[in-house]
Amino acid sequence: MSTMSSEAVQPYQRIVQDIQRAIREGRLSAGAKLPSTRELADEYGVAPGTVQRALAELRSTGTIYSHQGRGSYIADSAAESVEDATLRTLRALEAQVADLTARLEHIESRLD
Repeated sequence: MSTMSSEAVQPYQRIVQDIQRAIREGRLSAGAKLPSTRELADEYGVAPGTVQRALAELRSTGTIYSHQGRGSYIADSAAESVEDATLRTLRALEAQVADLTARLEHIESRLD
């Protein structure tokens, strides 16, 4: 089984990724109010605690902010934080590919 399969993504991660994608694509912009925890739980077919975990991760990255009793909103800096996270992910993947390439070249040189 590939680690990139959809089964490998935890339900809370899918919510995080969907919200980040909506920001990147301009479907959610700064100040936009997110659906309630209950609405998101129903939409994704998950427990409210799963939604809370996704919202906590989005808060920790500065993507959203929450007001007790009023809901969660897209932060002004959200587009930048999503882009920063995407760049960090790409850099990490580039480093992994470079490492794997070096390992493969080393193995191939030993086989010659």
